Amino acid sequence: MEERKNRMNKWVYQIENIGLSNEQCLLNETVFHNANGYIGVRSDFEEGYAKGYDTIRGSYINGFYDIAKMSQAEKLCGLAEEKQTMLNVADTQTIYLRIEGDTFSMFDGRVEQSSRSLDMQNGYTQRQAVWCSPKGHRVGITIRRMTSFLLLPLFTISYEVEALNFSGTLEFISVHNGDVKNYCNPNDPRVAGESFQHLRPISADRKEGVSYLVTETVTSGLTVCTAVKDVLDCKNGSGFQEQSEQNGHCITRKMRTDVAKGESVRLIKYTVFTDSLRYENCRQEAEKTMEKALSVSLEEWYRQQRQYLDGFWAQSALDIEGDDDLAVAVRYNLYQLLQSAGRDEHSNIAAKGLSGEGYEGHYFWDTEMYMQPFFTLTNPEISASLITYRYSILDAARENARIMGHRKGALYPWRTISGSECSGFFPAGSAQYHIDGDIAYAVVAYYLATGDLDLMAEKGAEIIFETARLWMDAGNFHRGKFHINDVTGPDEYTCLVNNNYYTNAGAQYNLHWAVRFYELLGEAGKLAPVAEKIGLRPEEIAEFRKAEEQMYLPYDPETGINPQDDSFLQKEVWDIKGTPADKFPLLLHYHPLCLYRYQVCKQADTVLAHFIYEDAQDLETIRKSFAYYENVTTHDSSLSTCIFSIVASKLGLKNKAYDYFGDSAKLDLFNLHHNTKDGIHTANMGGNYMAVVYGFGGLRLKESGICFAPVLPDKWKSYTFKISYRGSHIQVCVEKEKTVFTLEKGEPREITVFGTKYTLKDIIEIKR
Repeated sequence: MEERKNRMNKWVYQIENIGLSNEQCLLNETVFHNANGYIGVRSDFEEGYAKGYDTIRGSYINGFYDIAKMSQAEKLCGLAEEKQTMLNVADTQTIYLRIEGDTFSMFDGRVEQSSRSLDMQNGYTQRQAVWCSPKGHRVGITIRRMTSFLLLPLFTISYEVEALNFSGTLEFISVHNGDVKNYCNPNDPRVAGESFQHLRPISADRKEGVSYLVTETVTSGLTVCTAVKDVLDCKNGSGFQEQSEQNGHCITRKMRTDVAKGESVRLIKYTVFTDSLRYENCRQEAEKTMEKALSVSLEEWYRQQRQYLDGFWAQSALDIEGDDDLAVAVRYNLYQLLQSAGRDEHSNIAAKGLSGEGYEGHYFWDTEMYMQPFFTLTNPEISASLITYRYSILDAARENARIMGHRKGALYPWRTISGSECSGFFPAGSAQYHIDGDIAYAVVAYYLATGDLDLMAEKGAEIIFETARLWMDAGNFHRGKFHINDVTGPDEYTCLVNNNYYTNAGAQYNLHWAVRFYELLGEAGKLAPVAEKIGLRPEEIAEFRKAEEQMYLPYDPETGINPQDDSFLQKEVWDIKGTPADKFPLLLHYHPLCLYRYQVCKQADTVLAHFIYEDAQDLETIRKSFAYYENVTTHDSSLSTCIFSIVASKLGLKNKAYDYFGDSAKLDLFNLHHNTKDGIHTANMGGNYMAVVYGFGGLRLKESGICFAPVLPDKWKSYTFKISYRGSHIQVCVEKEKTVFTLEKGEPREITVFGTKYTLKDIIEIKR
């Protein structure tokens, strides 16, 4: 059956005639997954697929992990020899339906109609089908799934069956299986390459109709409890027969009932996930949480979900008029960011969110540079939680710095869950020191957007000071300039270089703000606790200032550009146009050393620096650099096109900005990189938001205030976004002839638009 997209409004992404190829099933597992920042469940068919089909059937808890050995062929000093991996904790989504003895399957009988949808206003996914069994019994099936934003451990399935042409017997078989493993693919470096049983059973029992499975990780010593309650709603009052059976670490419940023609029966399956990272006794917590889940109706949970999302969209919505498909794609991306973001000190945002096992659930620089900006501008409390997570692993970052040979400072791991470095390939992993500058940038951005000096005093400034110390130890003064050698920038096709422009610019910014926070906290009387805690001295601050002022930023007078690093322009240019299409991404088809010897970029590197640290160079240099790097960048990374879009907007290249933006917006919904089956590309989704707000909207956060330089793509009638700035909620509506700024809530704020300052008290209309 061929899948096609249905007409939809801006709140609902829907497909009709569900595709049944293995590729399409895997893609939809990701696209229609359910998550809430704490738990995530992939959207498999409850009944499973045809025999022989591959599946990534998974349920995940953010930050819950085990440790696995990571073999190094040569055991050199300091190389990571173990890694953390996010775990598939239990299968609670399996439900089989039997109709007069025939088992429902999308691959048997006859599917007369089918659809899948994600409702981003109500916060649930839905699968519908009209199915005719081999014996000729027709049923209408509606399956609705929700992960609650109000009760984070709660996942629900509503499974409703209507008898369309018969009266007879229905049987539901609900499975609660703790004997699960993670997905592996030894041929793809983006997912785990080994199959290993990370979980071992501790206990399995039933209490008051609730099944409980307690499972323990093999190495990390963490425990998880999953609890399941099945509630069968027989609307005709006929009642039902049931039996339960246990087989190892799996509990199955069978429920049989009669149904009359035209009547329906609904099974509600409640699942609760609790873990020992957050709860002292996860079994007890599961019981308490399940009791709370059952204390109100499922319809009440739906109502509260809608209420929560009404509040979220009221301060976060980004609307585009004139391109309906793109508007839905952008809204989808923002919703996925909400689903992915951790809300406590134990969790962050994984590269694939909670939608799949790509990159093993690790946290990267992606959070700070691509995803956190959305929350900083719309939901600063979530941004504060993300900073709190980085602060919670600051000691681990200090230890990592010592492992890497540094006498002082903190070096955040390239990929991690609980703080340890999980990158096995250090040239393109641990050598990416720019992650320190990235985290510092996010902390500063939060401060500029909120003015929250208290969080800086408690956590943020300590991060800034310790990362600044790392630069002083990693770099050195030479002939009047500060150099940082043997690092890798964002572009992973060029590794272990001297003076990567992006890294050095980030270090300069980091050092600048270490000095500023020292001053700001001192003026506010908040410096002493953190300074005393880490032994920060005025002499260090003076060294920070000197390194900032003397930071070496590569510049080539012949081309008028900022070279990516000291050696980049010495290399031969890779023939991108002459490379066969099936050889992309290059990292899967060419030896790393081959790539390192050419001018070829996986993603935006210096161009990213020109967006983030735009004040470091004049506009003409940025223009020439952009044009140069366009010709040598493959955009093999999903983090790339959105950045090129932003800088193109800055340079007035409106059409080019729009083209780059479109590629970014639709990446997952259209599977443009052919790996969405492993999980969504959360960083690209955040970058897509930035492409509108920072790109077309021209928004910048500076110490002098908030700035805008809005432009409207030719294909759009208008676009509207909302931000939170210093506690005030501001709406920006960009139309063809004018831009309207509206203060929706809070104190009047000074804004700068196209270089002119305005005081926003209620509404300001600026014509172009």
